[in-house]
Amino acid sequence: MAPPTSARPPEFPDRRAIETRGPLDGRVNVPGSKSITNRALVLAALADGQSRLSGGLESDDTVVMRAALPAMGIGLDVDVDVETATFPGQSDAWLVTGRGGRFEVPGHALDCGNSGTTVRFLTAALTLAEGAIVVDGNPRMRERPISDLVASLRALGAELTIEGQDECPPVRVHGGGLTGGAALIDGSRSSQYVSAVLQVAPYARQDVELDFKDGIIVSRPYIDLTLEVMRAFGASADWTEEDRLRVEAGRAYSAQDYTIEPDASSAAYPFCAAAIAGGRVSVSGIRADSLQADFQILDLLERMGCRVERVGDTVTVQGADGPLRSLGEVDMNDFPDAALAYAVVALFADGPTTILNVANMRIKETDRLAALETELRKLGARTKTGPDWLRIEPGPMRGTEIETYDDHRMAMSFALAGLRVPGVVILDPGCVSKTWPRFFEVFETL
Repeated sequence: MAPPTSARPPEFPDRRAIETRGPLDGRVNVPGSKSITNRALVLAALADGQSRLSGGLESDDTVVMRAALPAMGIGLDVDVDVETATFPGQSDAWLVTGRGGRFEVPGHALDCGNSGTTVRFLTAALTLAEGAIVVDGNPRMRERPISDLVASLRALGAELTIEGQDECPPVRVHGGGLTGGAALIDGSRSSQYVSAVLQVAPYARQDVELDFKDGIIVSRPYIDLTLEVMRAFGASADWTEEDRLRVEAGRAYSAQDYTIEPDASSAAYPFCAAAIAGGRVSVSGIRADSLQADFQILDLLERMGCRVERVGDTVTVQGADGPLRSLGEVDMNDFPDAALAYAVVALFADGPTTILNVANMRIKETDRLAALETELRKLGARTKTGPDWLRIEPGPMRGTEIETYDDHRMAMSFALAGLRVPGVVILDPGCVSKTWPRFFEVFETL
């Protein structure tokens, strides 16, 4: 199978006006988890034999990951017995034939677009390649630092060269394998650096132990998610202390029949829609024991006055009976991807909100703190940002055109404001294809 280059539907409009409505009454199926999909693809590629991945996300980020795998000698196909997706944006099954931790060398650089997980995960995995491979991305990716990951891989015996400016891609990964041993990793900017090292660590020649610089770990639940998927594929990996990780060498991944759960980051939008517009919105397929960090937004909505109900694997959010309560200061270090939707919810609270400890939002698809400050002001809020925080003081609301900065989460989050504020127009709505190509179709059904 030759994967497409983008999941964006053809002829996507360059602007989309949002229709005010509410109270809502809807049930939503959200696509599979992007975080889990790209982790499972990498582990299946590293495993020996054919894995079957069900429920994977069909989006730009997973398309570029899947496009890279055949170039690296990995077999990739669709299970022809289950052609019909459970819902738009989800593929029923991919068959990935791994090569036991060995990768071929393509005759070209691997273009990973603006997918942070793809660039970082492949940079680590390709230390096992048979020769040098260049990992690259789009112009924004060439502004997103990767030196923390490279430094840790070098400490474990890998040879890599950063060829971009300011510690950013492209990166030339010279292959040849990992020695292993102990390494210090800077986990203050992105948990994806940590996850990237962990995923390749079972193929090092010695056990791998990771300590964290200054004991700082950002978005720790995403590291726990990585460990969970690794163990499902047969690895021995866990925390040995509060800030130390250990992965046993020689415990290679085995091929699996693996199901990818719905995406918590995507589920945040329908949940927040109920909080803003009132009424009830339900999302199905959510594991009660899910480790996906963005489900923590349910606790915030409940504290603001919404009612959250769980029946089986279905979670329902019902809007508050009165004004949404401001929670004052909210630390969102563990789940910064949900901070954009929550910032829009904060527009409708009865007092100011300060989102704290989210410095890594500045090195995402765009500088999200700066983008939020600008666009929230256009809607009528008084906003201010610092190095790792955003303060939102609600004000009289007005319609406006929202710039999305080629950032899917900006588009989906600010669409929520249009449920209550007339005249909200989302520019470049097609950027949602990065994680949820059919978002606006689903949004309109609420």
